[in-house]
Amino acid sequence: MHDHNSPHNAALTHSHEHGGHTHVHTHADGTTHSHSHAAASSPEEALALLTYMLSHNRHHAEELHDLAHCFDEVTGDLVHTAVDKLEESNALLEQALSLLRNE
Repeated sequence: MHDHNSPHNAALTHSHEHGGHTHVHTHADGTTHSHSHAAASSPEEALALLTYMLSHNRHHAEELHDLAHCFDEVTGDLVHTAVDKLEESNALLEQALSLLRNE
């Protein structure tokens, strides 16, 4: 699980495992941590996991937005563009969650 009590001020690379494959992420966080997600075994579990992942993505978007201000204008603009695309992805996940909750 994420350690949300740790300060987010130094770059750190850690990995996530999702369904048998690993993703490496860089956090602005001074501690190590990893995430493991098994495939959902029920629709309820899948809904809970999707809800968690959306929240997790929002947290990453906030961190990236803050990091963008640490760079020169060109690099910062690229990071902000990436954040915009992440927010577009999050909007699609929100729509999917809305459909699932209304079933």
